[in-house]
Amino acid sequence: MPVPRRISFLITELDHGGAERALVRIVTGLDRSLWEPQVISLNNRGPLTEPLKAAGIPVTAIGAGRVRSPRGLWRATIGLTQCLKEQRPEVLQTFLFHANITGRLAAKRAGVPVVVSGIRVAEKRGRWRLTLDRLTDHLVSRHVCVSQSVADFSISESGLPESKVVVIPNGVDVERFALAEPTDLSQFGIPKDAATILSVGRLDEQKNPFGLLQSFAEIADRHPKAHLLFVGHGPDEAVLKKAIARQKLESRVSLAGWQADVPGIMQACDLFVLASKWEGMPNVLLEAGAAGIPIVSTRVEGAEEIITSGECGVLVGISQQDELANSISDCLNAPQSAQLRASRLQGVIRKQFTWYSVVESYSRLYASLLA
Repeated sequence: MPVPRRISFLITELDHGGAERALVRIVTGLDRSLWEPQVISLNNRGPLTEPLKAAGIPVTAIGAGRVRSPRGLWRATIGLTQCLKEQRPEVLQTFLFHANITGRLAAKRAGVPVVVSGIRVAEKRGRWRLTLDRLTDHLVSRHVCVSQSVADFSISESGLPESKVVVIPNGVDVERFALAEPTDLSQFGIPKDAATILSVGRLDEQKNPFGLLQSFAEIADRHPKAHLLFVGHGPDEAVLKKAIARQKLESRVSLAGWQADVPGIMQACDLFVLASKWEGMPNVLLEAGAAGIPIVSTRVEGAEEIITSGECGVLVGISQQDELANSISDCLNAPQSAQLRASRLQGVIRKQFTWYSVVESYSRLYASLLA
């Protein structure tokens, strides 16, 4: 029998985020006869440590905190270098920007032969991140992008070599979302007969919650039973709450914070809206598609690789609040047509976005790099 190859996975933290959940599914899905996985968190252990430990996967926390300065980056690199020297992996797979950069530097110092970087978003918050990606590219064996849109962005804007960029999309547990029992939305102050519009994601600039609120304000009078539900925390939560009050929409908009039962909430809602300004391959679109809920989304990276607009959902321009409002209104006015599109998308998700195919793609990539 061949000896399993040792592989370390590095991520910034293990909280409830899309990248973190994807890491757990990939790591726990690997064939243990081929791979011996272990996970490293740059920060402390988070709630997603538990499913990893339950699967018998060792988890190490560096405790470096948030890497916000060159000194913090260097301190994290030193701690990670020591950890990698102890683990002696043949492959280091990193996820998210800070783990990507720190992992490359530490892997070089620790002598890790293969480094695979995970690029999960078309980063538009600051060009310095793109510059760091390009300057440290020589330390990376392959860059895995979660969508072709992110790959194209990484090549054109970050200047990464096309020969080192590969695309492996996200996956979704279809049955978990398709078969979930609807949650009672009255716990969030939503009336039983409401037409509930759902947004799931971090409350910050990228997800554009203020744009969605503006669009909802435009249609609130046209649809007196419409209710907007935000699920998620984030730095803009307090300001968003004030904006809701300023528009006198407290009885029509609910902030639920983080919720564990997202599948049940999706099953209880009438429409899912993604208003983001930029993305990678939005996990929430895959999840909403798996749940069979109608979708309106901006044309962010990855969205067009999931949804054929007009056939499986509705795509609108980024930051086009009037267009977003009108598309939401159209779906509320024609729920049967919206549900037909949702059913088509659910079939696409079942065929093309399984975790089994995602894990197999990663496994083949690692094997090819080691060969």
